[in-house]
Amino acid sequence: MINVGVIGTGFIGPAHIEALRRLGNVAVVAICDSSPQSARAHAQQLSVPHAYSDVASFLQHEGLDVVHNCTPNHLHAEINRQVLLAGKHLFSEKPLCMTMAEADELVALAERTGVVHGVSFVYRQFAMVQQAASMLRQGEVGRIFSVQGSYLQDWMLEETDYNWRVEANRGGASRAMADIGSHWCDTIQFVTGRKIVEVMADLSIVWPTRRASVTGSSTFSAVQEGVRYEDKDVTTEDMGSVLCRFDDGSKGSFSVSQVAAGRKNRLFFEISGSAASVAWDQETPQQLWAGYRRQANAILSDDPILMNADVADRARFPGGHIEGWPDAFRNMMQQFYIAVAQGKPPERDKASFATFYEGAQVMSIVEAMLKSHQQQCWVRV
Repeated sequence: MINVGVIGTGFIGPAHIEALRRLGNVAVVAICDSSPQSARAHAQQLSVPHAYSDVASFLQHEGLDVVHNCTPNHLHAEINRQVLLAGKHLFSEKPLCMTMAEADELVALAERTGVVHGVSFVYRQFAMVQQAASMLRQGEVGRIFSVQGSYLQDWMLEETDYNWRVEANRGGASRAMADIGSHWCDTIQFVTGRKIVEVMADLSIVWPTRRASVTGSSTFSAVQEGVRYEDKDVTTEDMGSVLCRFDDGSKGSFSVSQVAAGRKNRLFFEISGSAASVAWDQETPQQLWAGYRRQANAILSDDPILMNADVADRARFPGGHIEGWPDAFRNMMQQFYIAVAQGKPPERDKASFATFYEGAQVMSIVEAMLKSHQQQCWVRV
């Protein structure tokens, strides 16, 4: 049994725990949170036997093999550093850290300690995203001409929508691009096998001032009556559009928004090639559209017997048994823990999950997008 500890119990921490418990060979033995009271309450709620409020003490827990860092963005770098120095395998929520200097340091430290390292880019783990990637690898799409897509949400649509991610000192200088645009970039690079090498970005803030609840609110929380608000200046983008160039000369464009009414979590891509096109929408994740010039278009489903043989195992249930985000999350954890069980990280660029290398590379794309917007020009990644 592999013993795991989780730091952070907000929206994403319990999602990690749920996925881990589906693996069968992993035991979540400890939780670490911001206060003793919160840690004990969440440990009881999630049926985890041990609770800590200090990272150093948590890392001394007997028999701890792996740590999951599920804290807010501004805590990632220091906690990741502590975990690596303690010699524990590490799975970090994204972003890996807040600056490229920190990313370079963490990559070097992970290499030096030899631990298995992963970053939570989950969308590449959907069965039909894996199918799309397989189709491109096998030449079924032909030479890539262009890529289009978007990642749209509406949870920041209203002036009273507020979260720690809005604050640059806690969430980072970029919000929409770093929070969800990073997922789109990782997904499209995985599917195409190509790296984004240059960007032209145009970013927007639709609410320069937001009204924040004085008592705070959780991510994706419902509207509350009788709440008192205070004005907060906003410096991080709500939306943006990007032109991009890939390392093989193909080109693309995508839009990102957290203020798109009615779109809850719509990551979409369409890849146009010389032989066919493929398109996928995360809000209907079991379907992959394939378009053709001289034959009927097709909608593929996540039925293992219909998928390419090299990725059929990513659909874990028979056709018609819908699999979604929690299942992709479980797939991601399974791939990571295969490496943990082997006791060493996979070779660079050969991992089936996103590692610190991908985490740092996507951070460099986000940094280039910010620079492009500020300078109003194309920027190399």
